[in-house]
Amino acid sequence: MKHKETIIETERLMLRRFQSDDAEEVSTLIANTLRTTNIKDYSTEYIENTIQSLQPQNLLKRSEWTHFYVVCDDNRIVGCGAIGPYWNREDESSLFTIFVLPEYQGKGIGRLIIQTLEQDEFFIRAKRVEIPASITATPFYRKMGYEYKNGITEPDDEGLLRLEKFR
Repeated sequence: MKHKETIIETERLMLRRFQSDDAEEVSTLIANTLRTTNIKDYSTEYIENTIQSLQPQNLLKRSEWTHFYVVCDDNRIVGCGAIGPYWNREDESSLFTIFVLPEYQGKGIGRLIIQTLEQDEFFIRAKRVEIPASITATPFYRKMGYEYKNGITEPDDEGLLRLEKFR
């Protein structure tokens, strides 16, 4: 499936589609964010296991079946996020891999990523969109209009909360 390039530019930031040569930098961004921001809610072992599952080769595979975006400040990637089908369904989608470097958090980059994902064709075609959310990110997603799936407010056996939005 061929997709048009999405580019959003502000004064300093550019949002664009993930490219294969971004994988190493995005993996490093994720590791930095998990070790700095998410460590308050998760054990070191959990963080390191998550980092291992989001190595460059895994991100490249994810980019094959999702629409993956990065936010750049000049030539530095400072945030990322992806949207794809929920278990290959046409009428449901999921958000994945949403991370913002710690020093860029609270500056609207996460909001820019979510707004971009919510304009993507995978979002537009979906009746329901789910986010497997970290404990750390749940308050942010709730501000963006996502609610607890089935009213469950405790993390599941993967340490995640399932949030959703209906369209």
